[in-house]
Amino acid sequence: MNLRAAPLFDSRRSRLVSTKQPLSYRTLEQSLHILPRDLREPIDASVPSRGSGPEPYSNTKSGTSIMAKFLSPLIIVALVTVTILQSQTANADWPAFLGGESRSSAAEFTPPLKWTPAEGIGWQVKLPGHGQSSPIIVGDRIYLTAVEGPMKNNNLVLCHSLITGELLWKKSFPSSLPVANNVYTSRAAPTPSADATGVFAFFESGNLVALTPEGEVRWERDLIKDYGKYVGRFGLGGSVAQLDGQIFIVADNDGPSYIAGFDKKTGKTTWKTDRASRISWSSPMMVKIEDKDQIVISSSGSVDGYNPADGKLLWSYDNVGGNTVPSTIDAGNGSFLVGASPGRNGEASEGAKESNLLMQVVASENGFTTKVVWRSTDATSSFGSPILYKGHAYYTNRAGVLYCIDSVTGETSYTARLAASNWATPVGVGEHIFFFGKDGRTSIVQTGSKKEILDENRLWNSEDAGGPGGFGGEIQYGVAPTPNGFVVRTGTNLFLIGKP
Repeated sequence: MNLRAAPLFDSRRSRLVSTKQPLSYRTLEQSLHILPRDLREPIDASVPSRGSGPEPYSNTKSGTSIMAKFLSPLIIVALVTVTILQSQTANADWPAFLGGESRSSAAEFTPPLKWTPAEGIGWQVKLPGHGQSSPIIVGDRIYLTAVEGPMKNNNLVLCHSLITGELLWKKSFPSSLPVANNVYTSRAAPTPSADATGVFAFFESGNLVALTPEGEVRWERDLIKDYGKYVGRFGLGGSVAQLDGQIFIVADNDGPSYIAGFDKKTGKTTWKTDRASRISWSSPMMVKIEDKDQIVISSSGSVDGYNPADGKLLWSYDNVGGNTVPSTIDAGNGSFLVGASPGRNGEASEGAKESNLLMQVVASENGFTTKVVWRSTDATSSFGSPILYKGHAYYTNRAGVLYCIDSVTGETSYTARLAASNWATPVGVGEHIFFFGKDGRTSIVQTGSKKEILDENRLWNSEDAGGPGGFGGEIQYGVAPTPNGFVVRTGTNLFLIGKP
């Protein structure tokens, strides 16, 4: 339920082949998978198994082998293809919830504007178990999580190829907090984060794991065993944030609540700061304040800023309500958006009316002070977070009503009814905002102050949507943009819209 026009995350490609690397059997194997099938199949059929003869492109006593002569042009094609892909995907990672560092846009990408269940879908794959986390991307790998079993017995970390959708590996870990698996509890809701060293996954069971890009376990933590049992009807939803050599998680619940940092290499707790017990599913976000990173959390009654180095609480703003799901979005110059919404039965309605706002934090003699730049008494943000893109803030409520707000004045430019309510946070790309409705319909809105809803696209047929209370069936939970498309995750399926 789980997106700033800032420099995109820069990391080493974890799967793409470099032309500077020695051309080994494994390198060829990795390269050939991106060739057209009609070229791949004859090659694969002629390559001997490992250990069953000489390398297919090494010289023999009789001179250069026939295999080498046959493969050489295709090897060149493969390497050229890889090089092109590398240039296309440079700085194209989406390595954390909402892209990381409160980013909600990919301005330079060029995704399609039209798709249907029959056209414009690059690939679709079935996922094991069920999950609500957003997909993340590093290099040509997609990472995501899921749970399976009647008591959410096992936590799953999955790695798929961005190019083909193929499942590259799957790792299963027993849950430390078995809870009945149903549509009203979180199911692998926290989005993982990743970098060139691998992926870091957190589950509502308190299990925190780190794996290499190849799926090998680096370390595991049981936070319930270490810090106490989580208490709440609907589980946790806060995603994993990262900065330099640390990752961060927030465990807000009716039991012991806290924010904690962990060393990426070892999993050791670098610091832990207790918080007042509260129910919330928002995520910790990195925001630049006075040119330094702070962890900012909007969560059930307050917005708080922490020092990522030691976990010290730097400031707190308490005059908010209904902020249980949306996360803060960096707006630059030490400011960020806050979203809030009344509950399904009107809970926190008065607080929510005053809590959709642009806040700024500035340094002072006594530390930091907070001020509200503007607040909107019209807009609410229910499930997906608000975003700020090209001079306007965009909020959507649980009924699918869009509020477009001038980011300078806070005045509402227009309201519009979208195809459906959004559980995924919208994404700004180029001159458009993409609103991924929970029922598989995506509304595309032109940027700017004039109401222009360009099109409505459907990812699956309407009979596949729905379920009790709208929580079952297929739901678009999260999205990660690619240079030429989107990776979309539902509970049980993963889609590529357009191209990698």
